[in-house]
Amino acid sequence: MHPETPLKISSIAFAILWTVWMVWWSGAFDPVNVGIMAACGGLAGWLWFRAMRWYFRRAGLLPKA
Repeated sequence: MHPETPLKISSIAFAILWTVWMVWWSGAFDPVNVGIMAACGGLAGWLWFRAMRWYFRRAGLLPKA
């Protein structure tokens, strides 16, 4: 298994949970709102992955690229 695989899986889980939480919190379940929140959730998951990968490499928990 590649060293970044658990980080990728956790970033996908973060994106899904973030999206569900933001849709529930907004209270608007129309397709446009869900689509916008899904796009924002994907962006949030990608940014979380990049930030955690940078931090874990800096801390020595992931090998250098």
